[in-house]
Amino acid sequence: MSKSEVLAVAKLPPFYQKALESVYTVHDRTHMTDPAAFAALAPRIVGVAGTGEASVPRSLLSQLPNAKVVAVFGVGYDGVDVQAAIEHGIPVTHTPDVLTDDVADLAMGLVLSAGRAIPQADQFVRAGRWPNGPMALSRKVSGARIGIVGLGRIGKAIAQRAKAFGMSIAYTARSEKHESGFKFFPTAAELAANVDFLVAITPGGAGTKHLINADVLKALGPRGFLVNVARGSVVDEEALIEALQNGTIAGAGLDVFANEPNVPEVLWTMNNVVLTPHMASATSETRQAMADLAFANMQAGISGLPLLTPVPECFGLV
Repeated sequence: MSKSEVLAVAKLPPFYQKALESVYTVHDRTHMTDPAAFAALAPRIVGVAGTGEASVPRSLLSQLPNAKVVAVFGVGYDGVDVQAAIEHGIPVTHTPDVLTDDVADLAMGLVLSAGRAIPQADQFVRAGRWPNGPMALSRKVSGARIGIVGLGRIGKAIAQRAKAFGMSIAYTARSEKHESGFKFFPTAAELAANVDFLVAITPGGAGTKHLINADVLKALGPRGFLVNVARGSVVDEEALIEALQNGTIAGAGLDVFANEPNVPEVLWTMNNVVLTPHMASATSETRQAMADLAFANMQAGISGLPLLTPVPECFGLV
């Protein structure tokens, strides 16, 4: 019996790729250049596999008359035209919850690393500079004020960790969450003006593009730090670079960038920035859990069973 066929629209993590290949025939869209060959293949595709950065536009979905599900490995699905998928009767799934702890851990790690200058201190010792005198003083984190941009699952997990450091917690979101007990500010700029560490963990997409702009950074001020574990698009990267260069803010901890994996070279040389390669969920345990969930969604969609984690827009489609 021949295997069902699925289409990979991005380079898939090995965990996910191997699981799919154990059951399905997987075609790599990223290496297909012959339109005629793809047109012949398209009617056989019953599932689409992608990552949080993958592009699944309307033009692709319209060529897949028998696709039953788009299973995204990742929480974000900015590149998927969800409205077009709904119109074609193709539900979209993602992998929330399983990476919440890892992302929250890294967010706090970046708060500590940026505030206490931990990576810079490591380099200070390795470069043999300590015998010449002490390193410059860093910023105290315990008891500081933290502002969270986006109080969803991960935002709440960051707040939980911040509590352990005795930090005062405030947030901004699309709507006030009274049950949180934290102070709410209606805009990112108002939040920034009242905190020491501003942590972005809001979804990406057109609605949040450059939500953290020059005005927000100015409000954060010369003793404030920005941490971004959301999407590169959430921050106006040019405005951030200018703010770091001019001392408008004290520093930043960045896990995501506007044009990954191409990080502006000017950031490489800045001593007030901590850079990580979009690794918030990059532990073997979490990536395996993400792959298991994405694969389970793929199997459920193809088999006509209830999906485990459809994206919110698709709740009515399943």
